[in-house]
Amino acid sequence: MTASDRQARVTETGAATTDEGYSRGLSPRTIQMIAIGGAIGTGLFYGAGGAIEQAGPALILAYLAAGLAIFVIMRALGELLTYRPVTGSFAEYANEFLGRFAGFATGWTYWAVWVATCMAEITVAGKYVQYWFDIPQWVTALVVLGIMFVANLVSVKLFGEGEFWFSTIKVTAIIAMILIGIGVLLFGFGHAANPTVSNLWNDGGVFPNGFSQALLALQIVLFAYVGVELVGVTAGEARDPKKTLRKAINTLPFRIGLFYIGALIVIMSVSSWRTFHSGRSPFVEVFEQIGIPGAAAIINFVLLTAALSSCNSGIYSTGRMLRSLAQRDEAPKGLGELSSRSVPAAGIAVSAAVMVIGVGVNYFSPEKAFGYVTSVSTIGIIFVWGVILVCHMIYRARVRAGALPASDYRLPGAPFTSAVALAFLALVVVLLFCTESGRTAVVVGVVWGVLVCAAYPLLTRRNAQPESV
Repeated sequence: MTASDRQARVTETGAATTDEGYSRGLSPRTIQMIAIGGAIGTGLFYGAGGAIEQAGPALILAYLAAGLAIFVIMRALGELLTYRPVTGSFAEYANEFLGRFAGFATGWTYWAVWVATCMAEITVAGKYVQYWFDIPQWVTALVVLGIMFVANLVSVKLFGEGEFWFSTIKVTAIIAMILIGIGVLLFGFGHAANPTVSNLWNDGGVFPNGFSQALLALQIVLFAYVGVELVGVTAGEARDPKKTLRKAINTLPFRIGLFYIGALIVIMSVSSWRTFHSGRSPFVEVFEQIGIPGAAAIINFVLLTAALSSCNSGIYSTGRMLRSLAQRDEAPKGLGELSSRSVPAAGIAVSAAVMVIGVGVNYFSPEKAFGYVTSVSTIGIIFVWGVILVCHMIYRARVRAGALPASDYRLPGAPFTSAVALAFLALVVVLLFCTESGRTAVVVGVVWGVLVCAAYPLLTRRNAQPESV
């Protein structure tokens, strides 16, 4: 699509479109729920079981530390988005502030992150369905992927509405769990063995397995936050993006405090941390211990919803990122086309096709699939978040030099806060070398880096033309 083709136009359905050709089909209420839902995924609902077993109550501190770093990253992204709101935000800013190769690497890496994340989500979807039916994980994974693929092809509005209701279910479930848990702690109803806040420090202390185990849990913790940056991808399809995205980012500390810190405090107060184990959701465990009839099945349905939500987001974001790359001549041109419904159908189809690999992983290694895929997602998202911080630091430097206009939505304490957040991400990378799944992620990351370096001249050279004066 040429520059003139990307000017604001009207779709066949009459919806206003952006200069990127997208329809402004995401309303403020939808963006708010996408922002909330993006911060609530299977990393919390499912992965927290293994993290609690590993770190004990110290996991709360790990989530708090990671949450502070995430807030800095999102405020940095918010400042860049108010400066220039575009759909391929991370890759576009990398291209502008760090050069074309950085934009190429960031765009393709973010695409790979969501492909891997979606593989993880369809993995746990298979586990949740097995709560009711004896169906192989790979069958459920394939069905879920197919449904989300079709939904994303229809329209961005359908994606937004689906995400709105998915997020509503997740939020309602967590709030209900917190309220019921508080009721158990205050009034003692239910069948929990010893519900008391002192469970947070009386059973082996805050660091029952040592400080090192709490640090190593940061890999799982960071995966739980994958998706908070999704609001940046929606910039080209949001109504009044500068106002809407700013509001979504400002509420992030509240969401982290309630849905992560609050939920974990209640979970490990209702029952000792020793009762939670890898491979089983702590949310299901708590409701079963409380003894509410049918509650575990209900929560299991909510967890399935969370997996569907993340997979939905994964297909959405990968399609948009491939189109952004294609528009900069860094991906096959066919991926830059929009369908008559203003969705990047080709990019969505290619992404979904690659996600089928996740179905294969479920078939050959269903027990280890989630761990492998989450570690790969973590190393990729660390790179993307790091790029956001570096781009923000360069943007601020150019603003100080008078080369760029200043945003009225600024990251407090920058560039010091940006440097601290970068150091935190670097620490997590070092910690990856200490676990088997982490080392696997590092190896895959190196292989991916080699592939990106090799693909860059192949995908860009064909578009290189002599500069004209």
